Amino acid sequence: MDSFEPDGNGARDGNGAPDSLPPPPPVIPPDFVPTRVEEQEPAKKKVVRVPISRRGLGSRGQRISLLTNHFKVNVTNVEGHFYHYSVSVSYEDGRPVDGKGAGRKVIDRVQETYNAELDGKDFAYDGEKSLFTVGPLPRNKLEFTVVLEDISSNRNNGNASPDAHGSPNGNDRKRLRRPYRSKTFKVEISFAAKIPIQAIANALRGQESENSQEAFRVLDIILRQHAAKQGCLLVRQSFFHNDPKNFADVGGGVLGCRGFHSSFRTTQGGLSLNIDVSTTMIIQPGPVVDFLIANQNVRDPFSIDWAKAKRTLKNLRIKTITSNQEYKITGLSEKLCKEQMFSLKQKNVKDDDGEVQELEITVYDYFVNNRNIDLRYSGDLPCINVGKPKRPTYIPLELCELVSLQRYTKALTNLQRASLVEKSRQKPQERMSVLSNALKLSKYDNEPMLRSCGISISTNFAQVEGRVLPAPRLKFGNGEDFSPRNGRWNFNNKKLVQPTKIERWAVVNFSARCDIRSLVRDLIKCGEMKGILIDQPFDVFEESPQFRRSSPVVRVEKMFDEIQSKLPGAPQFLLCLLPERKNSDLYGPWKRKNLADFGIVTQCMAPMRVNDQYLTNILLKINAKLGGLNSLLAVEHSPSIPIVSKVPTIILGMDVSHGSPGHSDIPSIAAVVSSRHWPLISRYRAAVRTQSPKVEMIDSLFKKVSDTEDEGIVRELLLDFYTSSGKRKPEQIIIFRDGVSESQFNQVLNVELNQIIEACKFLDEKWSPKFAVIVAQKNHHTKFFQSGSPDNVPPGTVVDNKVCHPRNYDFYLCAHAGMIGTSRPTHYHVLFDEIGFSSDELQELVHSLSYVYQRSTTAISVVAPICYAHLAASQVGSFMKFDDLSETSSSQGGMTSAGPVPVPQLPRLQEKVCNSMFFC
Repeated sequence: MDSFEPDGNGARDGNGAPDSLPPPPPVIPPDFVPTRVEEQEPAKKKVVRVPISRRGLGSRGQRISLLTNHFKVNVTNVEGHFYHYSVSVSYEDGRPVDGKGAGRKVIDRVQETYNAELDGKDFAYDGEKSLFTVGPLPRNKLEFTVVLEDISSNRNNGNASPDAHGSPNGNDRKRLRRPYRSKTFKVEISFAAKIPIQAIANALRGQESENSQEAFRVLDIILRQHAAKQGCLLVRQSFFHNDPKNFADVGGGVLGCRGFHSSFRTTQGGLSLNIDVSTTMIIQPGPVVDFLIANQNVRDPFSIDWAKAKRTLKNLRIKTITSNQEYKITGLSEKLCKEQMFSLKQKNVKDDDGEVQELEITVYDYFVNNRNIDLRYSGDLPCINVGKPKRPTYIPLELCELVSLQRYTKALTNLQRASLVEKSRQKPQERMSVLSNALKLSKYDNEPMLRSCGISISTNFAQVEGRVLPAPRLKFGNGEDFSPRNGRWNFNNKKLVQPTKIERWAVVNFSARCDIRSLVRDLIKCGEMKGILIDQPFDVFEESPQFRRSSPVVRVEKMFDEIQSKLPGAPQFLLCLLPERKNSDLYGPWKRKNLADFGIVTQCMAPMRVNDQYLTNILLKINAKLGGLNSLLAVEHSPSIPIVSKVPTIILGMDVSHGSPGHSDIPSIAAVVSSRHWPLISRYRAAVRTQSPKVEMIDSLFKKVSDTEDEGIVRELLLDFYTSSGKRKPEQIIIFRDGVSESQFNQVLNVELNQIIEACKFLDEKWSPKFAVIVAQKNHHTKFFQSGSPDNVPPGTVVDNKVCHPRNYDFYLCAHAGMIGTSRPTHYHVLFDEIGFSSDELQELVHSLSYVYQRSTTAISVVAPICYAHLAASQVGSFMKFDDLSETSSSQGGMTSAGPVPVPQLPRLQEKVCNSMFFC
């Protein structure tokens, strides 16, 4: 018989006992007539798609022997088990310990103190609530008490001033001179789960399970713990040592810190350890004042904007040079150091009631007179506050130094990014020797947890076999054919394959300094050589000096008033000269006005260093935007692309751009581009929408607003394909998706693909096109090297063996020629393919799509549709100044306010330009 357990909300009698009888049955009314229930068909079971398995290896191309930064791992103890335990760490009074680095110190102390009770077991601890051992602990639940010196001097400590009364008073100073005040902690360790190490071997045979994912998580936790014990900053699976040799100043008080990524991977060749160079941004350690001067680019401390400084410094950790004690910054004092008062308790002076008397004194006087510390400039600056909101603790600025290895999580400026790239790039040979040294220095063979799993790691780079695919032939004007060499070509003495004619156009100059007459003359001459006929411009519109200091939107409005008053009708094209080379504030408002309000094609340029090559690059963009084509693939022209040329096929490129780090409430922008004019695969158009911040899955592919209306992206693109491809519906849809991690593959297959299928069915219920879904990843850590050569791998290098997934269908392709640094291949994952490509056909299609990018004369590193989606998202995103929405960011990243925020919609482009390659 079932026992009835009262729940927390159960009715109880006066004595708190549960009611003894169940509730009565419902009363049936007398006029009730029972109706027969229709037998319902069982609901159709929803098909859940999973990534497809590999269909064999490719064979085309010239074979090449390569090395890769994967190191073979042997596991001998496959019969053993990882035991997972939940960990709870609290203070004596039961309050949980939430300081980030506190847990590790406490668990280390448990291990030291109670080694015998723990059977001498080694731990893998994630720093929070999970702990793993190889084999079980003596009991399923263990409780310990440990005493630890004040843990606040740890790298990731919280505030070190729980009992400072409003200031650096006598008691507080005394406490600072005794930094090793001890605290007692209670630790509970209780059994949670058992994970067979055999699961790793199963995963290597392609049998992935929850157990195997957990087992790999344990291995990664062991690597993190190993790095934490060496005092590293941990960023996911990357580790950064506190060594100034690894720091590179990128300006603005920010340093690039070089470290290493290290993670275990399942591959066809077995388990491997993938080690790569990794870089993160950190705050410049040392005097706070030096950081602020560099960060704000000012000359001295008296020019600092303190409101901005307060936002930048919040939550950063400092130590004081007088005591070496560490604190977290909570804010700045309201007043200057010489004026900021606090109450100082006078030890030996009591009032009539026997209470200790308090003296009102300035922070400056206290430090100079009571502490005898000489302050050179802090008197006239605010103090650093390291106390609680109601009990501030002030320290003069010049006594504070920023602790090393504190991450800087805001977006970098263009200058900082350029500096970082320049300082962190490494030639292939240099990178290989750095990685070999990293593996030696890591001393993984001494890691006790790895030893108890029987794990040993080879010190040699794994060998793989690659193939170099031949470059596709290109078609230029006058029927000329050309085979790119080393992934490059040029238009010297060549005509574009489909040049446009530029008739009604004008030049707009926003106060850029240049000789406009000679610029126009050179542009027309360069165009003529490429086959583009350019008439003389209708006019040159110079910005009136009175508007130069106005806001960007006003400057653009005034310029358009001028254009409208002088031009007889809408121009075909406007060339816009901007004064700044990068990040001009005028760019977004100017593009929005042209594309969304008037439907005019426009090209911006900053005429700094204008030469033939620069003008050719500008003309490639202008020609593509106006509907021309610069070059075509010969197989596209004939048309003879395997599978794609046989039946109408649309190619989609999908990407989502998110706001910069720290701006967590800026809408994300989803862009999808689609091929048009089948059988071409070189022409595209784009559809762009906003969506909720930081959401990676595109939610507007299908947007049913009524029984007959769909406002989604896919319908818009399919209708355009139909009209531009001779009224043909695509029978095949090839989707390239950028920016998703392996954990999101199932969502791409079951959320995004479902939306696309629904959009097709909504257009025509009987229409069932076939699909292929391919994800492109750039954000991975696998690199390839030519053994015995200082050069990067040649363009067209493809690898689909040894380091690829044991079951899933993936390959690496390096389509571009790496000119500087070490080439990063793109990792393509084929998640779905109803079309039936062979491995060679798909790899060659992907390779060919790296040669149809109209903006450049080189093969690019990822397929053109994805690059175009990225360009479209960033260009349309610049229409709206989202940055105004977000000033929440601190150096630790912004917080999203609770509840869904309505997402502002983007303006729609005018019909005249919405089908163009405006993003080119």
